[in-house]
Amino acid sequence: MLSTAEDPSRASADRVRRSTPEHLNEQIDRQIENNIQSYTSSNHQVIQRRIQELDREWDVERVLEVNASTLALSGLALGLTVNKKWFILPAAVLGFLLQHGVQGWCPPLPILRRLGVRTRGEIDREKYELLKVMKQS
Repeated sequence: MLSTAEDPSRASADRVRRSTPEHLNEQIDRQIENNIQSYTSSNHQVIQRRIQELDREWDVERVLEVNASTLALSGLALGLTVNKKWFILPAAVLGFLLQHGVQGWCPPLPILRRLGVRTRGEIDREKYELLKVMKQS
């Protein structure tokens, strides 16, 4: 297993988990365990399909980055075409993105975590457990 120095996504995931209320982390962990258990008796093809789904699943970092970019660009476009007050939106969004980069927390994070958006490490944990299940059967 790589250390956080060797795997920056793991360090980011650790920051996100530290910034997430424990009951939400536990809820996400239970869902991962339930997912693994539900696929344990499945055939290789079904497990492989689930692994492909996991490879396509967006992690919390990607969701935050895409949402921040969308809001910032929208604010810029509205500021240029509608009213200069819209320039506040990209400033706020970029501030939140900076805060997330430094602290691992930003205002949308609790909402995303409540919605079940997982870190790359959480997604990978399910994926590699399913790969182990495939090798054992």
